[in-house]
Amino acid sequence: MAESMKGLKRTHRCAELSAANVGEKVTIMGWVQKNRNKGGLVFVDVRDRSGIIQVVFEEGKSEAALIEKAAKLRAEYVVAIVGTVAKRSGAVNDHLATGEIEVLPEELRILSESETPPFHIEENSKTKEEVRLKYRYLDLRRPDLQRNLMMRSKVATLTRQFLAEEGFLEIETPVLIKSTPEGARDYLVPSRIQQGQFYALPQSPQLFKQLLMCSGYDRYFQIAKCFRDEDLRADRQPEFTQIDMELSFVDVDDVIEVNERLLAKLFKEVLGVEVSLPIQRMTWQEAMDRFGSDKPDIRFGMELTNVTDVVKDCEFVVFKNAIENGGTVRGINAKGQGGMARKKIDKLVDFAKDYGAKGLAYIAIHEDGTVKSSFAKFMTDDEMKALIEAMGGENGDLLLFAADKNKVVWDTLGALRLELARQMELLDKNEYKFLWVTEFPLLEWSEEQNRFTAMHHPFTMPMEEDLQYIDSDPGRVRAKAYDIVLNGNEIGGGSVRIFDQDIQSKMFKVLGFTEEQAQEQFGFLLTAFKYGVPPHAGLAYGLDRLVMLMAKQDSIRDVIAFPKVKDASDLMTEAPGHVDAKQLEELGIAVVAKEEKKDEIGRASCRERV
Repeated sequence: MAESMKGLKRTHRCAELSAANVGEKVTIMGWVQKNRNKGGLVFVDVRDRSGIIQVVFEEGKSEAALIEKAAKLRAEYVVAIVGTVAKRSGAVNDHLATGEIEVLPEELRILSESETPPFHIEENSKTKEEVRLKYRYLDLRRPDLQRNLMMRSKVATLTRQFLAEEGFLEIETPVLIKSTPEGARDYLVPSRIQQGQFYALPQSPQLFKQLLMCSGYDRYFQIAKCFRDEDLRADRQPEFTQIDMELSFVDVDDVIEVNERLLAKLFKEVLGVEVSLPIQRMTWQEAMDRFGSDKPDIRFGMELTNVTDVVKDCEFVVFKNAIENGGTVRGINAKGQGGMARKKIDKLVDFAKDYGAKGLAYIAIHEDGTVKSSFAKFMTDDEMKALIEAMGGENGDLLLFAADKNKVVWDTLGALRLELARQMELLDKNEYKFLWVTEFPLLEWSEEQNRFTAMHHPFTMPMEEDLQYIDSDPGRVRAKAYDIVLNGNEIGGGSVRIFDQDIQSKMFKVLGFTEEQAQEQFGFLLTAFKYGVPPHAGLAYGLDRLVMLMAKQDSIRDVIAFPKVKDASDLMTEAPGHVDAKQLEELGIAVVAKEEKKDEIGRASCRERV
């Protein structure tokens, strides 16, 4: 039976104790990590979020009843212990922050007993993630996860402090909003009072923060929950958190400058890492040409080389057809990989096909200078020599080529250089390489929708010098948009916003909106633009991804307290779930099963009908 903690008050967390506390009477509370009964000598490791302290129950120093009680403790029992801090009588444990000391108890209370947990609470658990997420409240007791969440809290706190000192106001924006289906799918919330009508959960506070600038608040920020009903990847969540900000009377350089100082503060105070300022900048075009990605990892080289002009006259049909169809031929040089086995090269070819490539061409230069190539017979000796030279090929190198439309070539080689970097162990998690990517295209062509779509969102300002092309050649127009990239991950993005009503109307027109559609979806914003709008710009960080990289984790699930899995379900609470028929009736909703194949988790898909 649980004992009361009445009369006790915790004096210290476990790992707050040190040699400086020797001789002090203390009260600690926490969970039993381990209990070792040596007969008349019981060692109990007590754990809380700060760490572990050893408590020693010993004949001659502790009462017999106390030792007997301690011997009955099991893992995850919650205990309160009153005792004196002493120097360890045994060997110092260098693996513990409290390894020099121990607590000699005079009182033990069992505040709560525990069943045997389904897995051991320990760092770097090897238990399957599905099991750990089902019992997430136990998983969260793990010291490594606790450190991650404490780091997340520190990042949020420091962000608030910094932005407040910079004149930003923390202002909350609505969570129940109007659906504006441009981009990812909205999560919809039915209205009980206005039946047949729906709120949406915000994908970002974009429109409201722009309206706050219209309202004269000058500098806004919010640590905001956002929602996207999209097909999930391993590194995505249906609900996520943004550090969101907007500034008035600024241009690109102003936003970048304040955010560079914010990043420098976070990395210095949380990790002790100095961020060299100013952070390197690179245009979108340069990033794509050099790295095949708009979020390039610049911790290593292996840059793309455009060899279209070098091979334009060769007889290799793959290169020839790509060039004739308006594409390019580009390659990467995997230094020192010339001896790669053919089976491994074939795997790289299969890898490339996942990114839309029809295949990969290769040249393996052996250490003795001999060359093996998948297309040598279609090239003259001079052409092969020129190609190797253009690629900076040396003995021991592996040259890999993709030929197709630019997008396919960029996607393929961009992903391939990362895969090779992983295989060659070039990715150092202790290295933090920041990069600003700027001057994104304003628009991108959607084959699916047969129209231009906004690369960022419809409120992004075109570069003034490119406005002349918005009717005649929309794909040529660059945006005043910028992303902040860390080690090949986009951790934040933003833009200067359109604040001119005519330009905003023009943007909607290019995106295929009729005046009526634009008015229906964004009428409140367009009306606001009639009443004096300051030039403004903003940026939002993905807090989850930022903390993941700072904590050197591979998944954002490891820095979110209660994450969802790939199908957007919660294994612990079993959400989403069915609701009572009466609730649906009140909302005017009927659920009708569709005659479709069941999805991968065995649930029949369904649709909602009003």
